[in-house]
Amino acid sequence: MKKVLFVCTHNSARSQIAEELLKKYSNNTFYVSSCGYEPENINPLVVKLLKSQENIDISKKQPKSVFELFRSGKTFNYVISLWEEEGEEKCPVFPGVNYRLYWNFKNPKNFNGNEEIKIKKLNEIKEDIKAHIFKFIEVTNQENEKVNMPRSWRGGI
Repeated sequence: MKKVLFVCTHNSARSQIAEELLKKYSNNTFYVSSCGYEPENINPLVVKLLKSQENIDISKKQPKSVFELFRSGKTFNYVISLWEEEGEEKCPVFPGVNYRLYWNFKNPKNFNGNEEIKIKKLNEIKEDIKAHIFKFIEVTNQENEKVNMPRSWRGGI
């Protein structure tokens, strides 16, 4: 089973969304985890959005630290960073990683406006992440995935 780790700044939104969507749409054919550089409570709008749009309940999940995972000695085939360019260099290098990929998404923590506006922006990110997830599943099921991996994702292949 291929192991995937999604990393973002706080493990409160983007990485949580990616983790849950990959689990759902790959029918659990990957071992999937997520973590953050500076873990914070999961964004309640993410909990609400995933429940209403994807029928996924993460209300009891706790964010994880990238450094705790690193120190635990876990290995991953794919480490996928989901933050804006400001933080990708903060992620430690995990041993055994075949692919280190970068998916650039805005941080929902920085969204302005009322709840309706924030949910709309968050849904746009979720849909973009979902498109990336479908492409990731497609590429990783191909024989020559390294060649077929989108160039825009390649940070450290």
